[in-house]
Amino acid sequence: MLAQAPGIPAPDCVADAGSWCARVYSWTGVAWLSRDADSTISVLVSVVLIVAVAALVRLVVNRVITHVATGAGVPGLLSLLRRRRGMSDAERIEAFGSARRAQRARTVASVLRSAASILILGTAFMMVLSRFGVNLAPVLASAGVLGLAVGFGAQNLVKDFLSGIFMLLEDQYGVGDHVDLGDAVGTIERVGLRTTSVRDDAGVVWYVRNGTIERVGNASQDHAVAVVDVPLELDADVEEAGRVAAEAAREAVGAGLAHDVLEPPRVLGVQSVTESGMTLRLTTKTRPNRQWAVKRAVTERVVSDLRTAA
Repeated sequence: MLAQAPGIPAPDCVADAGSWCARVYSWTGVAWLSRDADSTISVLVSVVLIVAVAALVRLVVNRVITHVATGAGVPGLLSLLRRRRGMSDAERIEAFGSARRAQRARTVASVLRSAASILILGTAFMMVLSRFGVNLAPVLASAGVLGLAVGFGAQNLVKDFLSGIFMLLEDQYGVGDHVDLGDAVGTIERVGLRTTSVRDDAGVVWYVRNGTIERVGNASQDHAVAVVDVPLELDADVEEAGRVAAEAAREAVGAGLAHDVLEPPRVLGVQSVTESGMTLRLTTKTRPNRQWAVKRAVTERVVSDLRTAA
């Protein structure tokens, strides 16, 4: 034990043999250090417990979010992808849909984990401040005023983030989809919580704020339809033209495009009639993003066969 300074009496708490005050005084012999030992060590222990519990809760919450958001569909997805070579077209489309849902689930899980971490760590920080005797009322009031000011100044930013979260939850579009966002038409290259980047047919990349997107036209979800309009003369035999067009379309999709076609081509009949002629419409249900290749092949073959038949 260190020698007590002369003229400085021992604190009263030394009489309590089981207290931290008595232990610290017996170790150091310093009265002022021993006097507040119990309260100081109590605060330190509670702070350590708060930090430990917060870390544990954050770990458990993150694991639960990850398991719920991404764990359920992964085994089935891997099984589908392992046997993708032997799949039918419909099964292959479903596998791609599962992959997309898994990707969206991972993104949503990441957002939820970040929000949970901010909430848990922020609460723990406020509890630690309270244990050190900090009056939280002015802090909370200041935070409220600051949050209000930031909210007014960053309305567009908050709107963009909220729109991005709802877009992910609703699966409005994903990377690789061909979309019409109003301001930009093209293929999605990146989906973020604030912006979405779209590359159009000319190769230009457009960055669109999620909060400004009022409508989304997605040509790549589940399936697509290749629409072919063939002009005919007013005096043309519609029934014969339809028969030739249907046969030509079936031959076109069978020549290397069978894996892209989900249903055989259909002749819908005359779509419109004008003073100069009429329009015969054919449709073919295809895999996502393959409608344009099928449309080009069908158009070329149908036009060629109709000219030959004429």
